Amino acid sequence: MSVLPLVFTSGWASGVNAYAVVLLLGVFGATGLSDDVPQTLQRPEVLVAAGVLFLCEAVADKIPYVDSAWDSVHTVVRPLAGAWVGALLAGQSGSLSDVAAGLLGGSTALASHTVKAGTRMAVNASPEPFSNVIVSLAEDLGVGGLVTFAMFHPGAAAIIAGVLLLAGLTVLFFLVSRIRRFLRRRAQRREERRLTGRTESSPW
Repeated sequence: MSVLPLVFTSGWASGVNAYAVVLLLGVFGATGLSDDVPQTLQRPEVLVAAGVLFLCEAVADKIPYVDSAWDSVHTVVRPLAGAWVGALLAGQSGSLSDVAAGLLGGSTALASHTVKAGTRMAVNASPEPFSNVIVSLAEDLGVGGLVTFAMFHPGAAAIIAGVLLLAGLTVLFFLVSRIRRFLRRRAQRREERRLTGRTESSPW
């Protein structure tokens, strides 16, 4: 069976939470539940690093505005992780070229990351903090559930990932006004901090 569905699903999941994808795939391979996981992802140092970074993301992802800062940093990390995992999966199976798998995994991760980051900006436009926690938990559960499902039913999981990606992009289109509101608020806070710092440093 072609590894294409698994690459697509892991790419989507990497755009949401790359560390969870690496950790889950590594655990599945290390425990013998799947033979499709490359040895690189099963190495102890990779599992430990992914686990620590996953815990850091689990905390940062639930704090308003910190989550958007975290997303900004991971605009490069998540697509690269999706490309890396895709290339490793292709190399393991031999049914798809490493370059093609890397491009598919990376581009899918970039698309889902865009949905995630944009959605968080819209959520941060709300004054209450609980929506961040709810959205973050839903993302964590979605990534964990879909990656697990993909290990046993890759074709069906890829279809679900495709539907989620299209739905996310559609929702993001309708959230543009809230995203702009978030960006205006962030720019206003930066300007207020700049003016406050200038006032405190002034001898007059």
